[in-house]
Amino acid sequence: MKRSLKEVAEFVHGRIVGSDVELLGIASTKSASSGNLIFAEDERNLASAFSSLASAVIAGEFAANQSPIKPLVICAQPRLAFARAGLLFASDISFGAGIHATATVHPSAGIGKNVRVAEGVVVGEDADIGEGTQVGAGCVIGAGVHIGCDCRLYPNVTVYPGTRIGDRVIVHAGAVLGSDGFGYVRDQKTGRYEKFPQIGRLEIGDDVEIGANSTVDRGALDITSIGRGTKIDNLVHVGHNCQVGENVVIAAQTGLSGSAVVEKNVIIGGQVGIADHVHIEEGAVMGAQSGIPSKKRIRGNGVVFWGTPARPIREYLKQLAVLARMAKKGS
Repeated sequence: MKRSLKEVAEFVHGRIVGSDVELLGIASTKSASSGNLIFAEDERNLASAFSSLASAVIAGEFAANQSPIKPLVICAQPRLAFARAGLLFASDISFGAGIHATATVHPSAGIGKNVRVAEGVVVGEDADIGEGTQVGAGCVIGAGVHIGCDCRLYPNVTVYPGTRIGDRVIVHAGAVLGSDGFGYVRDQKTGRYEKFPQIGRLEIGDDVEIGANSTVDRGALDITSIGRGTKIDNLVHVGHNCQVGENVVIAAQTGLSGSAVVEKNVIIGGQVGIADHVHIEEGAVMGAQSGIPSKKRIRGNGVVFWGTPARPIREYLKQLAVLARMAKKGS
């Protein structure tokens, strides 16, 4: 289905400079062809956008007073507007509703309108799947699970019993939600480890996205929670009793140990190690491969932390410089 540039401008709350054109989809500047929409995030990228084969460009106010070679949509945040335009074109993709003949759905489960349950899916007793949700092939939805409206579960996602998932949540292939936490008690007499009860729950807020093969444990006795709008990359582990706030971003191969607290708007880079009972306050930025020891509190809205143990990046770089000078003197 074609979209007019006018439709796109209205959808992203931008204004058109130049003529209206028909568009077929979005593309990068490098791969664009006729009918594609691209974006220029800043003035440096505008020339390459104009010289591309794209039919129209989303750009910022920096482009408004220039002589446009192509039709423009002017927006305050071009990259964000482009992302939203992508949703407009993606909404044309239809997967079809219905329950596949090979799916196993318990008679007590609630299936909303326009839900797609694909091949080999298992839906347990008293589970509830909201309107417009798509459950990919091979998914297992445990007893008592609640999945909200307009969610997308890609193939082979496992949702353990009692987990609650909000609306518009995306879960990528192979993710495991609500599994038992890593909790054991050692018998001081025998030295053997015995399992500590893992009877809590996992709650995931609206508009969360969880990457492929990521795992989020249920609470031991209480709740593990992932706040609204949080985005979790592939191969991330969130341990039992963790509290992750709203609009947190966690990059790949990061691990959160049990009972860690991450407040809203925190950014966590790749391969970050977060020990148990750590508390990261609002807006902090954890650099890639940094490590936070047990029970440490990280403070600093907008401050970048790096290294192991993690400390503000200026302090970290100063210490590296001192070590470099010491090594040079000793050589």
